[in-house]
Amino acid sequence: MSDHRLTFKEMCAKYDVTPRTLRYYEYIELLQPEREGRARFYGPRECARMTLILRGRKFGYALEDIRQWLLIYEKEGTHAQMEAWVKMADRQLLELAEQRAQLDEAMDELRRLRDETAKALQNG
Repeated sequence: MSDHRLTFKEMCAKYDVTPRTLRYYEYIELLQPEREGRARFYGPRECARMTLILRGRKFGYALEDIRQWLLIYEKEGTHAQMEAWVKMADRQLLELAEQRAQLDEAMDELRRLRDETAKALQNG
């Protein structure tokens, strides 16, 4: 069995996170690396969890919401937790859609102002 483990430094590099972030995720028990003395090692389980943590952050979830997501991912979540997560995902999708609409509006306005300025430069 090739159970490749990453060191603390390798984990930071692989996931492009700071040491402080990685330590914090451990502190709040989102990650639980193996310890050998002072050294920490991250196996496939922790790498999968880190991928999900970063995905959750990208989607705009709070860390406590991500904790619930990880419980469900590992099949430890109850039916009620899964229902709550679906509702939470629905709310987050609405929030992201609103953010996208605001970005689209800002981009349209910036594009319009840019085009007006470029036109003024050509006519000037």
